[in-house]
Amino acid sequence: MSSAPLTPSFSRRRFLGSAALAAAPLILPARLFGATAPSNRLRIGQIGAGRIARGHDMVNVIGSNLADIVAVCDVDRQRALAGQTLVDEIRTEQRIAGPAPEVSVHDHHDEILARTDIDAVVISTPEHWHAELVLAALYAGKDVYVQKPITLTHAEGILVREAERVTGRILQVGSQQRSWKQFREGVALVRAGRIGKIRAVEIGLPIDPTDFDEPPMPIPAGLDYDRWLGPAPMAYYTEQRVHPQDGYDRPGWLRNEAFTLGMITGWGSHHFDIAHWGMDLDLSGPTGLHGWATFPTNRIWNVHNAYEVQLTYPGDIQMTVSDQLPNGVRWIGDEGWIWVSRWRQEATTGAGTEEEPRRLNVLDASDKALLDLSTLPEPVPSIASHHINWLESVKSREAPLATAAIGHRSNAACILSWIAMKLARPLRWDATAERFIDDDEANAMLSRPERAGYGANHFMAHRNEARA
Repeated sequence: MSSAPLTPSFSRRRFLGSAALAAAPLILPARLFGATAPSNRLRIGQIGAGRIARGHDMVNVIGSNLADIVAVCDVDRQRALAGQTLVDEIRTEQRIAGPAPEVSVHDHHDEILARTDIDAVVISTPEHWHAELVLAALYAGKDVYVQKPITLTHAEGILVREAERVTGRILQVGSQQRSWKQFREGVALVRAGRIGKIRAVEIGLPIDPTDFDEPPMPIPAGLDYDRWLGPAPMAYYTEQRVHPQDGYDRPGWLRNEAFTLGMITGWGSHHFDIAHWGMDLDLSGPTGLHGWATFPTNRIWNVHNAYEVQLTYPGDIQMTVSDQLPNGVRWIGDEGWIWVSRWRQEATTGAGTEEEPRRLNVLDASDKALLDLSTLPEPVPSIASHHINWLESVKSREAPLATAAIGHRSNAACILSWIAMKLARPLRWDATAERFIDDDEANAMLSRPERAGYGANHFMAHRNEARA
């Protein structure tokens, strides 16, 4: 067992992600200056008021006691109004002190971004809208929390990363596993050299089943379906394609490639993020990929089913990503392996060998001695929550845990894996130039067309024209 100390690149500052924010000017919200500044709560606009907003983002922002949600926006008016009501319900349930803020309801995000009394926004929309909304918010001078994956396409990720750099705003990607105890400890142990040189990484992700298509339905009153589609191609409305009109069950758009790439990015952006962090490759990527997958045809729910992708990383680290692996991340080194996941589960424990299944803990290892935190040179910093980390960063202007620069690279590996699954042939990737080597077909898949009037490229073109 190695007892090597943390490497110089694994300082507390680097562990917290501070090095990832480039040297752009950092701007404090004007309201936070003054003698009473410490007691001032940030004023947040919530863009998107569906399942993930209600069950995760809104409750954590309000519960932080650092901020108030003062505006809710959704292209589905019913959901926007329900979000307005939810703010008061969360405050009551969590016993938030102080007067309740007035919460306005909006149909268009521009109304929120134009408000000088709003410091930051949370973006909890379908993935095909992330890039345009993030760009609009950053260039409007707002700090941003955006659900993962940061963008739908690789090209959009580059635009967002550059916007983070030039605006100096605080952006946190919703890769909340970076704030969870077992993931932070697992990363710290791996980066401290506890398993020796990393030779391989295994990532297990689930899949989504398909189903037969539902017929066209009348567009519900209050849903701006054209704007919900945004940059995605026009397609007939059916609830199966969008989200439930009654309740907040898992929406159908999570299974349609016009709006997402499936579990390879949906769960993959979480686990690639942790794998990269442990490998100390936050700002890099693979050098080669080869994969396969089955894709439903002529179905609304057309994201990938069974799949496997093999990736090669610098240092000749071999990564396997598959639906046949247990849901989590395993780093395999010369001196053992360390495993981390969100929950305990039955799984074989060999690095490619057949063994009897055993119950894996959320943080586990080939030898329990590998998990001894007491021998680390310094304690693993604890994080109250991912949303609190973001809100504290907004006030301090220090980089949060999951910046756009980091989130883009973890999402890029997912997107590259999807391309490898689609093409089913070996691919070579230049992680510096961020292009496939000698492969025009693969490079064409790094972006996609946008429907007229919508999308990241449309936003940037319109912004450049306005500045000319």
